[in-house]
Amino acid sequence: MALEALERENELSNPLDRVERIAEAYDWAVSRTDAREVTMEVSGGWSDMTISLNWRDEFEILHVAVSLEMKVPSTRRDEVAKLLARINEQLLVGHFDLWHLDGSLVFRNNLLLSGNAEANDAQCEALIRFAVDTCERYFPAVQFVVWAGQPAEQALESAMIDTWGEA
Repeated sequence: MALEALERENELSNPLDRVERIAEAYDWAVSRTDAREVTMEVSGGWSDMTISLNWRDEFEILHVAVSLEMKVPSTRRDEVAKLLARINEQLLVGHFDLWHLDGSLVFRNNLLLSGNAEANDAQCEALIRFAVDTCERYFPAVQFVVWAGQPAEQALESAMIDTWGEA
């Protein structure tokens, strides 16, 4: 289903209504926990991801948080934190966080809609797609640090090799 057709149907003021429709169009498992939160499950090439989108009326912000299905062991958290600092330097928008308490890895970003602006389908889809694509791009570097024991710098260089063609 083309997202342009979704755009034409009804004007929706709560951006989470749009997010739900986008998720349904892509056949992503979606759950509306309340009027301010939508959660969906997306299968990535490297890991499954839980995507949570929250609408914050008081700030007029649509917040996206992507949790990757991995926990960083305490022995590798310092090196992963170094890696995430290097990754975050490269990102135009959004950032990765490492929760030191349990080793969870999260990517977060926002769509600011101040002044009663309304999000459109393309903006909501771009927010989700950018989050998923960013997680997919950098997940191998995290794996290199966590499971292969590589230092952050080397892991980032190894993961950033772009391949061309097919084998």
